[in-house]
Amino acid sequence: MNAKFAVIFKAKLKAVDQSYQETAARMRQKAIEEYGCLNFVSVNENNQEISISYWESEQAILNWKSDSEHQDAQQKGAARWYRNYTVEVVELKRAYSFNV
Repeated sequence: MNAKFAVIFKAKLKAVDQSYQETAARMRQKAIEEYGCLNFVSVNENNQEISISYWESEQAILNWKSDSEHQDAQQKGAARWYRNYTVEVVELKRAYSFNV
């Protein structure tokens, strides 16, 4: 993976329903297939969600942010699914891993 940036999304959930699950899956797929997201990891526990997506460029992130379907999903999230959320865009300085 040649990621240079990551987007960290943290949210407190109010409700998770079928529509939420479908929208989240669609947004993940669209980010990867249409906007060049390299990887997308999300974890939900105790009414909290943390999602991290990895990107080659900040411009790709901005393009994704301005996608009309993504903006619609953000509005639904604020109105229906999230109590609050934060988004952090970070530049990766180094990455390493251990694989067995």
